Amino acid sequence: MSAFQTLSKIDVSEHTEKKGKFTYLSWAWAVKVLLENFPDATWEVHTFFDNGIETPYMRTEAGAFVQVSVNVEGVRRTQVHPVLDHVNRSVDNPNAFQINNSIQRCLAKAIALHGLGLYIYAGEDLPTEPEALNTKQVNEMLILLGKIDNAELTMQINKAIDSKEINDANFKGAMAKLRRQHETS
Repeated sequence: MSAFQTLSKIDVSEHTEKKGKFTYLSWAWAVKVLLENFPDATWEVHTFFDNGIETPYMRTEAGAFVQVSVNVEGVRRTQVHPVLDHVNRSVDNPNAFQINNSIQRCLAKAIALHGLGLYIYAGEDLPTEPEALNTKQVNEMLILLGKIDNAELTMQINKAIDSKEINDANFKGAMAKLRRQHETS
């Protein structure tokens, strides 16, 4: 089985987070899973020269960008990612924090090119209506909510189900969060 086949079969939904309309995979978790499956995998943060100084980002008229390549079993895949601020706007003169965050996002996406969580990035290019939860999923969620016994949380979850904020694509992750809440309540 190829590295892509191995990594693309791993469910990443419990390790994603939403920020605005985008879903992000934890870069640290992606690195952990990559190295657990392919301990010889490597990556490189590309550097560029800006006014004679080597930097981990490049400046263009469109903004600043970082570039990361990931090597898995002899296959090298490279991702370019814009340097963004806290509201996902392109940055012309980035600070160290913005550069570091963008490198980590770029690393997660370069790993995704090898299969791990690639499906979560499809929404960036192809906006699609999320599929609503089926009756079985809704019932499973409501049973767990009943065990937690928190009226405000139940109201929030019902609203998220109705608006499809919780949907078939992120159901497993939502259930994992509810299970953790149940364990701590």
